[in-house]
Amino acid sequence: MDQSKINVRYAKAFFELAKEKGLTQELRKDAGLISSVCSSSSDFNLLLDSPVIKTSQKSEAIKLIFTEKVHPLSLRFLLLITENKRENYIPGIFRNLEDMYRREEGIKAAVLTSAQPLNESLINQVKEILEKEFSAKVELSQKVDAKLIGGFVIRVEDRQYDASLSTQLKKIREQLLHTELK
Repeated sequence: MDQSKINVRYAKAFFELAKEKGLTQELRKDAGLISSVCSSSSDFNLLLDSPVIKTSQKSEAIKLIFTEKVHPLSLRFLLLITENKRENYIPGIFRNLEDMYRREEGIKAAVLTSAQPLNESLINQVKEILEKEFSAKVELSQKVDAKLIGGFVIRVEDRQYDASLSTQLKKIREQLLHTELK
C-alpha cells in the first residue's frame, strides 16, 4: 500500500475518533507534541525505522517517552500503529493529523522565511495582515535562511509571496541577459 494512503487512513481514523469522543483539542496538542518529537529527534526516527529493534522494544520506548505526556487514547493509538508494524509511518500520520485539525478549525498554516530572525512585534504584524487577507486564523512559523540575503518569503498553504533580495537580483540578472544591445 502507498505510504501516503497509510498515513491518511490512520490519521483520518484517529481524527474521527477524537471528534466522536469530543477530544479534538486535547488530541491536537498530543499530535503537535508527537510531530515535534518526530521532526526534532533523529534518534526517535532511527528507533522507528530500525528493522533490528523488536516491536515489543519499540512499544516500550514509546511508552517511556509519551506516558504522562499525552492522553491515554493517543498513547494507545501509537502502540496500535507499532503493533501493526507501521511505526515508520508515525511522522507522516501525525503530520496528516495536524493538517486535518487545521482544516477542521479553519486555520491556515504559514511560514515566514527571512534572512535574519525577526522580532516578535514584526511577526505579529505579519500574522495580523495574513489573517485579514485570508479571513482565517493563521498559525505563523518562522524560518531563517541566510541565502535570501534580505527581504522575506511568505508561504501560506499553496501560495507563496517572494520579496527576497536574492529573487529580485535573479530577476534583474535575467532581464539583463535577455536585453539586446543596440
